[in-house]
Amino acid sequence: MHSYLRAIGFSEVTDRIELEKLLGIIIDQPTEKKVFNMTNEKVFTEITKLFSKQMGITLRGEIDANGKFYMEHYFPFYKSQYMSTKEETSIIKRVDAEAYTGMCDDVRLGVSLIFYLQNVVDYLIDGKNKTDRPFPIFLSALSISGKIILPMELDEKLAKNNSADVQYRRQLIAEAKKGNQEAIDSLTIDDIDMYAMISRRAKVEDIYTIVETTFTPYGSESDNYTVLGTITDMDALINEITGEEIYSLMISCNDVIFQVAINKKDLLGEPVVGRRFKGNIWLQGNIDFNSEKCLN
Repeated sequence: MHSYLRAIGFSEVTDRIELEKLLGIIIDQPTEKKVFNMTNEKVFTEITKLFSKQMGITLRGEIDANGKFYMEHYFPFYKSQYMSTKEETSIIKRVDAEAYTGMCDDVRLGVSLIFYLQNVVDYLIDGKNKTDRPFPIFLSALSISGKIILPMELDEKLAKNNSADVQYRRQLIAEAKKGNQEAIDSLTIDDIDMYAMISRRAKVEDIYTIVETTFTPYGSESDNYTVLGTITDMDALINEITGEEIYSLMISCNDVIFQVAINKKDLLGEPVVGRRFKGNIWLQGNIDFNSEKCLN
C-alpha cells in the first residue's frame, strides 16, 4: 500500500481489496497511456488516470503479445504546471523497479536536488541521449504531514538587504564549485558567523523567527525532504471518486518554487497566501525533454 495515496484523496484505501478495485478503474478508464518498445520485444507502459486536475495515479509495467498489462508498480502524483528550475540533470535508475530519480545542482539550495521522475517513458524515448544539456524541470511534491505557521515580519529595507546577501552567496557557491579557494574560505567564515548568530538568538527567540525557509533531506529515502516555505498561491481540489478535499499549495523555498499537494485532513492550520508551510514531502519532477529551449 503506497503511503502517499492519501495525499491525493484516497485516505480510505486501507486494504488490498480496495486497492485492487482502484487499480482496476485506472486500467479500464485511463486518462493517458504511454508505451516504449524495449529491445527485448517487451513493451514498457505507463497508464495514468487523473482524479482531479494535475493529480492522479500512474501504473508502470509491461504489455505482452496478447495486449495484457502486467503491473510492476504504481505511484500517486501531482503534476506541476510551474517550471521550478532549468539545470543539467543526471537520471539514475533505481535497482528495485523500473523507476528513475533525477539529480541536479541548484545554487539556490546549496545541495543536490533529488526527485522521483514522473515521466519515465518520455525519458526512454527522448531523453536518454540528451542528458548533457539543461532541461526545464517542473517540481511538485506530495505530503501526508504538514502544518501552517505564521510568516516572519520583515521591513522593506531588511528584505532588500537579505535579497542582496542571498544573491552574493549564490555567486560564492558557484565560484566555490569551480574550485575558487577565496570563495570557499568566504563561505566557511559566513557559515561560522551564521552558526554563532543562530546559537545566540535561539536562546531568547523561537527558531521559526530566525529561519524563514529551509530545504533539508529527511529520512532514508533520497527524494524525501523536510521543507519550510512561504505560500505564494493556493487552490482546493476535489478527488472525483472519494470527494476528499486536497490543498494545492505553491511554495517558495530558498527562492525555488514548487507545488505541494496535501489532504485537508493532514494539514494543521488554515493555509493563506503569505503564511508558511512546514512539512515532510516526497519530491517529484516532470522533465520537458522536448523543450525547444533545451536545444538552444
